[in-house]
Amino acid sequence: MHNDHFSRHARQVLTVTRGQDPLHGPGSDPSIARSWLRCVEDYHLDPTLTVAPTVLEHERLLESRERLQQVLHIAGNEMNSLHQQLSGAGHAVLLTDARGVILNCVTAPSERKVFEGAGLWLGADWSEACEGTNGIGTCLVERQALTIHRDEHFRGRHTGLTCSASPVFDPHGDLLAVLDVSSAREAVSRQSQFHTMALVNLSAKMIESCYFLRHFENHWLLRFHLQAESVGLFSEGLLAFDGEGRICALNQSAQNLLGLPRGRLLGLPVEMFFDCTLDQLLGRANASASWPLRTRDGRSVFAVLRGEARRAPSPVVSAPPPVERPRLAGICLGDEALQSDFRKALRVFERDVPLLVNGETGSGKEAFAKAVHHASQRADKAFVALNCAAIPESLIESELFGYRGGSFTGARKEGMRGKLQQADGGTLFLDEIGDMPLALQTRLLRVLEDRLVVPIGGEPQAVNVRIISATHRDLLMRVADGTFREDLYYRLNGLEVALPALRERSDKSQLLDFVLAQEAEGQVIELDGDARQALLDFSWPGNVRQLRTVLRTLTALCDGGRIGLGDLPAMIRQVPSQVQITVPREKQPLEDAERLALLTTLEQQRWHMTQAAEQLGVSRNTLYRKLRKHGIALRSAAE
Repeated sequence: MHNDHFSRHARQVLTVTRGQDPLHGPGSDPSIARSWLRCVEDYHLDPTLTVAPTVLEHERLLESRERLQQVLHIAGNEMNSLHQQLSGAGHAVLLTDARGVILNCVTAPSERKVFEGAGLWLGADWSEACEGTNGIGTCLVERQALTIHRDEHFRGRHTGLTCSASPVFDPHGDLLAVLDVSSAREAVSRQSQFHTMALVNLSAKMIESCYFLRHFENHWLLRFHLQAESVGLFSEGLLAFDGEGRICALNQSAQNLLGLPRGRLLGLPVEMFFDCTLDQLLGRANASASWPLRTRDGRSVFAVLRGEARRAPSPVVSAPPPVERPRLAGICLGDEALQSDFRKALRVFERDVPLLVNGETGSGKEAFAKAVHHASQRADKAFVALNCAAIPESLIESELFGYRGGSFTGARKEGMRGKLQQADGGTLFLDEIGDMPLALQTRLLRVLEDRLVVPIGGEPQAVNVRIISATHRDLLMRVADGTFREDLYYRLNGLEVALPALRERSDKSQLLDFVLAQEAEGQVIELDGDARQALLDFSWPGNVRQLRTVLRTLTALCDGGRIGLGDLPAMIRQVPSQVQITVPREKQPLEDAERLALLTTLEQQRWHMTQAAEQLGVSRNTLYRKLRKHGIALRSAAE
């Protein structure tokens, strides 16, 4: 069977390399045809050979990793984040050097052997000259982001893979590395790789920018963009210059913004390209916000300059130091996993990557979103929330987009600014996004793409908002049944954060004290030991929201500054007596029953996670947490 497949694939390759243009199939893509031709004429490769990839000796691999130590350190977090964004299962995230040698790989432990069987080993050489057309090797040759899907590979043994790769360039424009995501799933379509490719490209640009910033941390560094809100994002121009003002390096975005190639910029005074003197430029160093700057050809950009500010030639009254704003107000992050998710969420949010917060009702999705906003550079701007499930369908459009006065019967004479306009410059939180009507999903997608909002009966208006969405539903199931747009899902899901239910949090005791202090509003209230234990033992089906309601009631009724067991609601008081039933530790009937229920459901659904979660009545994220809790390993055939 394999031999037949390899023979058919080889005939297809030879048809293209002999100059016979195919009407359809992989060879109809000019970039694939060029690569196949290189494989035959330049590298003299045989598409039917099934030899394993060449792998560097251990010592040489260590030497290669040592050369790119800084890049590997920077890329590590991005690779882990990218693997999580892709839902992990079925993907390997790879980083190679400029020769195509794999230096790092992030994948699920249960799937490592699958990818190693496909030749994706640490130290494996995936250059085009060794392995033919493939994501890594062809990306190195073409020097651009690309996807090589199954039969587009040159070697028949690689046609089970789908690979999306993006180059990483150093500050001098030379290839530094390649970031690649590979999948060995049969069901992967080329169309489904558009989202993967976008995420890979974004992560590669982030690695590139971080490396540039670190490489020139002892130089003056000008960061600029045509839009003020884009300074600090991966699309910004980066330009490093020395103490004499001579340009040392710049990235591709800086070249594009200045409209000149790298060779015409390096070594020249920076003031040749901007309408200001070097002293004026250095006088703006370390300003707290971006400021307007004109290029010599009359274009306006916004800039930030990093470096040690020069003392002004004449005395000036220095601005008062900025007031340190409170961090993480209104949220308790004692749970280590939740703390880690918050740090990741804040990092991507600062890069204008949309967040999708998933969790059970009452688990604190809005509090999490507010905490991200208040810890970000937009803390002094508006945080506007809209609950898509709490507003009648007929009113959501006007609430979200606003309307011009007199545009419909019953409209206010002065009109109304919608939530998108109210959040201009800040953050819009869309709670229960899964309940947004389909027609409005289309309009929201257009706003996210064009950054323009059109009020009912009004004209387009520019908006600068960052989006955090939340849901307790499985949006992929909604995509599957046609009630949620797939393109909007991928646009909103830059990073998905799964909030644990209260019963699953490791910081319940700390959270209890945190919420009690908030509800007491300065009043000193203590919990008796048995009352505290009853509150901790309770399952809290309504999560943090239910805990807050109970504690608010208890503090309102508390007279002597103490809350005892008898003060608690009856449903909570009953829990300790049930919990105190003596059960030998080695026998845990409830735990065993839950584990058996999980395994039974998974077997019935043939280890399809989405279907199993639906049958159990939980989210996919909760299902994965329960699998980890019970030590149940995912099967390679899952999903």
